Amino acid sequence: RALRCCCLCSCAKLGATQRKTLKQRPRSHACVLHGVQAKPDPVAVHWYVIHTKPRQEQRALDNLQQQGYTCFLPLLARQKLCRGALSVVSEPLFARYLFIQLACDQMGQSWAPIRSTKGVSRLVTFGTEPAKVGDALIDTLRALNRAPGLAQPLFTPGERLQIKDGPFAGLEAIFQLDDGERRAMVLIELLHKPSRIALAATSLRKI
Repeated sequence: RALRCCCLCSCAKLGATQRKTLKQRPRSHACVLHGVQAKPDPVAVHWYVIHTKPRQEQRALDNLQQQGYTCFLPLLARQKLCRGALSVVSEPLFARYLFIQLACDQMGQSWAPIRSTKGVSRLVTFGTEPAKVGDALIDTLRALNRAPGLAQPLFTPGERLQIKDGPFAGLEAIFQLDDGERRAMVLIELLHKPSRIALAATSLRKI
């Protein structure tokens, strides 16, 4: 009598031992007699958090990517004083943190080399479980990175500063606004009266 196999096709008559073996095979497996292979279940992957060594976020990112890991380092454009000049630089949005995508059951890339990667301090965990990050947050951060925008200003309105040089050196000032010409409008007190003056941003420092 013909025996119906797991792939619902009629097989040739089989001996008792062969029928017993076929019946015991899980239905999710391939029908060996017909060479049909079942597709393996997809390996689940999630985003996790890497804690880097101080100021080595980019180094950790480069070294992890060279090993084939999928990583993401959110950046923020910020105004900074570099060698006496105001410039715009890209800095990590979260100091000492970046994100890495890993197979949660370790059947994909091994997690072991992560700790020994140059620039990496550790994989962030909550107790014994690695800290997992949702895909929605990563998508939002990536969208922010792609969106054009103004750099975060060096000073914010109302911030108290000190004048470093010039005739008003040593006086405190309150930042008002950036005039767009690499100069800052500040408020100082002269002869007990508030006065608004424009100074080079390089002439000011945070208190």
